[in-house]
Amino acid sequence: MESDRYKRGWEMLKEIDGHAGERVIEALKDIAPDLARFIIEFPFGDVYSRGILSLKEREIATVAALAALGNAQAQLQVHIHGALNVGCTRQEVVEILIQMAVYAGFPAALNGIFAAKEVFAERDGAGQSN
Repeated sequence: MESDRYKRGWEMLKEIDGHAGERVIEALKDIAPDLARFIIEFPFGDVYSRGILSLKEREIATVAALAALGNAQAQLQVHIHGALNVGCTRQEVVEILIQMAVYAGFPAALNGIFAAKEVFAERDGAGQSN
């Protein structure tokens, strides 16, 4: 039986990350289903659903953090999609990543920009304007 956390998290994941998030969860099911459940319940069921910050604000923070880490390209791409899905413009995403040059260094900013470029190309290929 699915908990309320899981249901709330699954709905939040779909709203933010759409198919990209669903693909991540599906890819974990055969090797680490508990990790998939943890991802749905904690970040999406507990944290993202808290209110106070909008989903757009949460995705801005997430994109900045993942870019600053510099070693989470796949997750960064998923959350760039998420940022665009919840109202960020492409220009705002680029600006977030440029800001990272100041605090995380030029390599992190460049890696983030190239991740965004891939996401934008993917969305263009799928006919998504944002």
